[in-house]
Amino acid sequence: MTATQSDLAGLSRYIFRAPSWYASLSFALLLAALAGIAAFDSGAYARTWRGLFFLGRDAWEGIFFIGVPTVVAAAGTTWLDRRVGGRLTRNRSSLLALVSETILVTIVTLAAIVSVFTGLGQRFVFDALVIGLASIFAFRLLVVMAVSGSSVLVASIPAGLQTAAAAVLLFVYGGTLRFLSVGGPLLDAYLTEYLSRTESAPAELSAITAEHFLLLALTCGLYALAVYAFVVAVDRPWQRSLGVSLLDFLRGFVGHVAEGSRELEEFFQQLGEEAIVPVSVLSFRTGPGAEKARFVLPMIHPGPMGEIGGGNFPERVAADCSGLVFPPHATAGHDFNLVTEREVDTILDAARTAASKVEYGRDATRSVRARSGEASMLGQAFGDDALLISTYAPGYADDVEFGVGLSAATEARTSGLDDVVLVDAHNSNDGLSGPDLGHVTPGSKRAFDMISAAGITGERLSAADQGDLELGVAWDETPWTPTDGIGPLGVRVAVTAVDGQETAYVLVDGNNMEPGLRDELVDALVGSGAPSESREAGAADDGTVDSAEVMTTDTHIVNTVEADNQVGAAIDWGDLRTLVCDLLAEARADLEPVEAGVAVERTEVTVFGNDRTETLASHANAVVAMGGAFAVSVILAAVAVSVLIFLFA
Repeated sequence: MTATQSDLAGLSRYIFRAPSWYASLSFALLLAALAGIAAFDSGAYARTWRGLFFLGRDAWEGIFFIGVPTVVAAAGTTWLDRRVGGRLTRNRSSLLALVSETILVTIVTLAAIVSVFTGLGQRFVFDALVIGLASIFAFRLLVVMAVSGSSVLVASIPAGLQTAAAAVLLFVYGGTLRFLSVGGPLLDAYLTEYLSRTESAPAELSAITAEHFLLLALTCGLYALAVYAFVVAVDRPWQRSLGVSLLDFLRGFVGHVAEGSRELEEFFQQLGEEAIVPVSVLSFRTGPGAEKARFVLPMIHPGPMGEIGGGNFPERVAADCSGLVFPPHATAGHDFNLVTEREVDTILDAARTAASKVEYGRDATRSVRARSGEASMLGQAFGDDALLISTYAPGYADDVEFGVGLSAATEARTSGLDDVVLVDAHNSNDGLSGPDLGHVTPGSKRAFDMISAAGITGERLSAADQGDLELGVAWDETPWTPTDGIGPLGVRVAVTAVDGQETAYVLVDGNNMEPGLRDELVDALVGSGAPSESREAGAADDGTVDSAEVMTTDTHIVNTVEADNQVGAAIDWGDLRTLVCDLLAEARADLEPVEAGVAVERTEVTVFGNDRTETLASHANAVVAMGGAFAVSVILAAVAVSVLIFLFA
């Protein structure tokens, strides 16, 4: 992840799940009741039992004049929007109505406070009410256009419902019919008799005149033009550079974070490019048809967020076979995010094909560790194949780019190895800060460190003696959740034993680790903190192993709410260390002779593509940086024109 991408990921701090429609409406009615008590104050009766009755009446009037339009909008917006081809759900519609009500109450309350201290009177409050009703129309128009993808004219139909409902109530109960002459005395008398309800309304509403409704119509038209101008201005760069609409991105993003929908995948699919990726499988079995464990490593990135694309790949692959599955992070960045979850099925098919081609053997080498510059590489050969795990700990690093990983694996094979499963341990990072976030790119010093370490490891493994292989595994789902930085796979431990040497492979279902945590866990696993190359025969068993590495899956389901939610940020390190040590003991107790082998299958999938993630992130960040200022300018201009209209009307 680059700094630009981290800025985009940082927007997740604004993410929340949309409450249910009944929760939104309950709060809206409560807010309306409180606003009614404030607006229609019974004053002198406040300290008497009769006063309680009037306070109740004030609350009811607030519910009627403020809450009813909200209820109408919450219930009717979805229906209207669907009739014109939109996609608003009940939860989104109710939340939109609640937010609009809050905006309206805020504007009118501020106007009332100003009128008290300036003597502007009730007319000023109702002028502000008109601006408030037009403002919520503009706000709703922008949201409906973004969520439903409708044109400004079509979106105006569902967007205007809350404003229209409030205007109808004000028309009927505000005494406006007194100022109109409609169709002669007979019809005028009929309308006044059956439509006018001034005697049932608060006295304050008598200040509303027919002029207010004309101003409301003019202001709504003005604000609709302002919304259209804003959308066109911010959308043009997206259309030119990416060939997609900003509204498509907003619709998908809102749908995903508010309700977990798949609309964002439709947007990403428009950006995607075809790519051929290797899918590596390292399988362990106790005998034919009895798979004990499997390492699955496709060269993709499990992102971009939540369960969108390949974000939940680790859990999907773990449920796809009978053995205990270890899906560590591969050497691939965000450009290799899968565009849709359907692409995960393609990866799983390739993994099954690779597993069926594995040629098993009982021989394996002891593990070795090589260092070059900042890179550290733990490797172990199984027959002619090898598992290599790279880390930059205690330094900070994030994703290793696809080309760097391919080069490192190729370097390891130059010494005679056949297939190489190269894992990015992804286990030490300092969060979403700094100029490059430790991204390992082609041509960088870190890239050459990793390639060199892979070459050294390959040479040592090719020359090493081999012996009979044993494997033990253990797994705990843990009590932690994605909000704690731990995904559903929890913590998994595999221990190999060859010629008296034991090596532990720990996989945590999370997205990178807090600095220092990996080292603390490794120290606990190997005892001294410095892996020994051999354990003396007959030495006392202290419950540790000779060598170990800790990895994360880089699952992105932990990033639905927090962009920076690394392992160790929310949970106690001591609790995690205790759990890992307990699992190590279980895995060692589970040791038994196994066969192992590696196979690689290539498959074609649709990924984000080269530089697409960076381009998308740049555009999104530009909208946040400049769009806010532009939006403020548009709002101020629209309000200024509104004021002029009111002054000269």
